[in-house]
Amino acid sequence: MMTETTYIQLLDLACGAFLLAGVLVLWRRDLSAIVWLFAGQGVALGALIVILGVYQGHLELVLVLVGVGVGGLRAGLLPYLMRKTLVAGGAVREIRPLVNVSTSLLVVAVLAMLAYAVAQPVIDLSPSPATQAVPIALTVLLIGFFVLVTRRRALSQVVGFLLMDNAITATAFLTTSGVPLVVELGVSLDVLLAVLVLQVLTTRMRAAFGGTDLDELRELHD
Repeated sequence: MMTETTYIQLLDLACGAFLLAGVLVLWRRDLSAIVWLFAGQGVALGALIVILGVYQGHLELVLVLVGVGVGGLRAGLLPYLMRKTLVAGGAVREIRPLVNVSTSLLVVAVLAMLAYAVAQPVIDLSPSPATQAVPIALTVLLIGFFVLVTRRRALSQVVGFLLMDNAITATAFLTTSGVPLVVELGVSLDVLLAVLVLQVLTTRMRAAFGGTDLDELRELHD
């Protein structure tokens, strides 16, 4: 059984890596680096679930298996498919985001304060180490939405959507004893399907229009 001190330290480390990966997605414009950062966040998410499973003795095996599965999907399979999409699409950088990097980082600070304010009632209701980490997950959720609405490349927007999905998963595990395995697998398969569809659409868009910049595609439509 893991000690309370070790549990808190490992949980803080996993949550810190989870948040840092989300913030760095806003900082980087290289699409390949963004995909690697998403993979790193998947590792942190899987580690977070495993830590919760090891600490909660009665759910240890189930949560550890779920954590390994989630980590393998979010850090392995999905980034692999996105890298294939990146190669097929041809674009290598996020150009002209709607909000520049400096302003984006300032927005992150505001989003973090908002997340802590929103999560405070949950923390007051059950002030455990896990629930105290909920603001981190909510911050990543808001960061993912911000990426989704401010980036121009289709792949960047998909990463924003996946950041939101990671944050929702983290919140579910931090606020409960873990979601049922069937539910987690169902959500993960939905996300996998979305990425597979993205890969097909990006390949077709690249072949038909020569790029995947959303503004350029709007101009073609007009």
